[in-house]
Amino acid sequence: MESQVTMTATALPLDTGAGNISDAIRVFSLSQDVKASSRGLYVRTLETFFAWVQETGRTVATLTVVDLIAYKEQLLASGKSSLTVASYVNSLRRFYEWAEANKIYPNIGKGLHAPKRKQAFRKQPLTVAQVGNLLAYERGEQSARDFAMINLMVRTGLRCVEVVRANAGDITYKGGQRVLLVQGKGRDEKDNFVILTDAAYNPIRDYLNTREDLTDGSPLFASESRNNAGGRMTTRAVSAIAKNGLKSVGLDNKVFTAHSLRHTAAVNILRAGGTLEQAQFTLRHTNPATTQIYTATLREEQRLLNGGEALLDCLYNAAIGM
Repeated sequence: MESQVTMTATALPLDTGAGNISDAIRVFSLSQDVKASSRGLYVRTLETFFAWVQETGRTVATLTVVDLIAYKEQLLASGKSSLTVASYVNSLRRFYEWAEANKIYPNIGKGLHAPKRKQAFRKQPLTVAQVGNLLAYERGEQSARDFAMINLMVRTGLRCVEVVRANAGDITYKGGQRVLLVQGKGRDEKDNFVILTDAAYNPIRDYLNTREDLTDGSPLFASESRNNAGGRMTTRAVSAIAKNGLKSVGLDNKVFTAHSLRHTAAVNILRAGGTLEQAQFTLRHTNPATTQIYTATLREEQRLLNGGEALLDCLYNAAIGM
């Protein structure tokens, strides 16, 4: 493996065919000290890029940053989000840094910039009334598992992947308070937690009481599908359950998803008079600037409630006798 990762330009030229390009992508991905999912992302995005190079009649040996910029603009024009395009750009920059360091190809990605993203969240949070409707629906119409899970998400801001990773044995105590240990996104250990108030915990307790052969290593929320009954759920399944609930209470729009429940927890902490620090701790943000973005939702609400346009209508309508 070591000899593969340290291939030189002589052993691995990028300009002699698709086979060598595939080898370069493979060796590059193996050399990156990242999670397997990130390696997979590098491979997919780079394969897409070099396919585009071939389709557009370009050659790898003559590529410049101008071509990379053209590719980025084509991705944006195709309707991909700025976040998705940024992942493609990141792959290209890393790849060409690696290629130059290994004397395979010059780093033409130095001048390539990811598209700027507006500091706001695209998924909409629920109002308090909407949360009430959602929980009433889940409690009355769905299984004990689904109610306990959705109730937990809106009260703690857990991500889908964090729900999936949770085990029954992760419920414990810290400082006299009941908590659920959390393995966050991109983390290897359960090194954080959310507080389980009685309102968050009691539906979980009721649900767990319905399950047999429960151990500490059992998934907190088990699959109910025919092929995987009792096994660990997938993030797709959790997301689908949340989406179904949202649709059922009239929130049938792409801006309302499972991730909206996380935003809901943060925004409603602030709506209730909580501090940014409280919201940050609850959502387990490392960077407080991430939590700061949620204040934009509150500013937008104030903008909608106190629009200057209505004042102008009053003035102008009086002037023309309306």
